[in-house]
Amino acid sequence: MDKIAGEKKTLSDLLKVMAALRTPVTGCPWDLEQDFASIAPFTLEETYEVLDAIERGDLIDIKEELGDLLLQVVYHARMAEELGAFDFSDVVDGITRKMVRRHPHVFGTLEERASGPEKGSWDRIKESERVEKILAKEQLSQKLAKDEKLEAPAPSPSLQVSSDSILADVPVALPALVRAIKLQNKAAKVGFDWPSLKPVFEKMREELGELEEVALMADPRGADDEKLRGRVKEEFGDLLFVMANVARHLDIDAEGALRSANQKFIRRFTKIEAALGARGKTVQQSDLEEMDALWDAAKVSEKTAD
Repeated sequence: MDKIAGEKKTLSDLLKVMAALRTPVTGCPWDLEQDFASIAPFTLEETYEVLDAIERGDLIDIKEELGDLLLQVVYHARMAEELGAFDFSDVVDGITRKMVRRHPHVFGTLEERASGPEKGSWDRIKESERVEKILAKEQLSQKLAKDEKLEAPAPSPSLQVSSDSILADVPVALPALVRAIKLQNKAAKVGFDWPSLKPVFEKMREELGELEEVALMADPRGADDEKLRGRVKEEFGDLLFVMANVARHLDIDAEGALRSANQKFIRRFTKIEAALGARGKTVQQSDLEEMDALWDAAKVSEKTAD
């Protein structure tokens, strides 16, 4: 295989590159040291890089970041192949079959296509897949147990959910806010949910009060005992979980809303920096009163522009 020049590279070329990187002795020392756990943070980071490029509407960056994300898939598949668990072709086969299976109104029989999407069919298909997955995991576990040379990645005990729980297929590695909503959606499907938005707001106020009560007991600088700080953290988590529930009931993308709030903060704070720069000052040379006034001015200018 040549280096870079020549015809457009293919997925087959990418798979060969990854195989070469992971080849003992001749491969890349850094790549050879990696495992599923060490690569996972990069996988999450690349996912967010794709999202960032999409939100910026930068098609060139989207293309590049999708490539980086695809590399993560290839990387994990290669490590699994080395374990004898599956390879990249199995990943492609699995997702293709899943899409066909979950869309009988597109790929099914003439009768299924004619009847269109059937209400509840998606969930029924997913449930049958969950049962099949349990069996597949058992078979793979037996296979790995027979070969002493193979070792599956060790799960984190603190993150495990019983395989027969309806919450089992909510990925642990999701951003916490996204995972909270997915967990709530799962529970809501079996009736464990507030009947309307009003009691959710009441719960939110309750949790806010509990957080305020315990937080005012604690030293914000962390000088209090560890148990008390733990209570503050717990109450704060409870409040965030309820806020996720508020977003779910309002049908709001909570993660997207927070990203927008982050961008708004950046936009307004950079206006403060610019205004101070026009005065020949930096933020370090300013004070809260001055910066707060400039913040309010930035807010007014945005509302006027709207």
